Amino acid sequence: MNTPNKLTLLRVILIPVYMILYLSCGQAGVYAAIVVFILASLTDQLDGYLARKKHQVTTFGKLMDPLADKILTMSAFIAFVEKGMPYITAGVVMIILARELIVTGIRLIALGENQVIAASIWGKAKTVSQMVLVIGVMVFEVAKWHLPMLSGTMDILTLVMTVVTVALTVYSGIDYIWKNRKLIQFK
Repeated sequence: MNTPNKLTLLRVILIPVYMILYLSCGQAGVYAAIVVFILASLTDQLDGYLARKKHQVTTFGKLMDPLADKILTMSAFIAFVEKGMPYITAGVVMIILARELIVTGIRLIALGENQVIAASIWGKAKTVSQMVLVIGVMVFEVAKWHLPMLSGTMDILTLVMTVVTVALTVYSGIDYIWKNRKLIQFK
C-alpha cells in the first residue's frame, strides 16, 4: 500500500477518534477534537499531493479519498446536530448529505465506465467551506467558554458560514450534475 492510500486510511481511522473526543470527553475532548479534525483535513491535502507528485494514483485512492472526506465532514455535522450547535440543523445536514450521496453515485457510475471526474473549482470551494465551518463551530464553542460576551457575534458568524457552506454545497452539486448529465441518462 502506498503512502497516499495510508494517509487516506489514517483519515478514516481518525473519524471515530474525533467523534469520541468531541462528544464524550468534555471540554478537553473538544480541544483535542479540533486538533484531530485539522490533522485529518491536512491528510486530505497531503495524500492528493503525494499521489499526483509520485504518480501513485490508484483506483482505491480515487474512490476512498473523496469518501473519507465526506465521512469526516458528515460525522462532524451530525455531532453538531447532536450537541444542538447553533444553525447546524438536521435540514442543513440533509442538504449536505444529499449532495454528497448524489455526487458519489455519479462518481461510481463514472468509475464503472473507466472515467475519472476531476473535482471542479466549486467542489473544492464547497469542501473548503465545509471544513472551515466545522473548525469554526468548534473554535467558537471553545471561545464562548472563555469570552461569553462575544457569544452573539460568534453565532452570527456561524450563521454566515453556514449559509455560505449550504449555498456552495447546493451550487456545486447542481454544477456537478449538469456537467455529468450524460452519465445519468434515464433510458
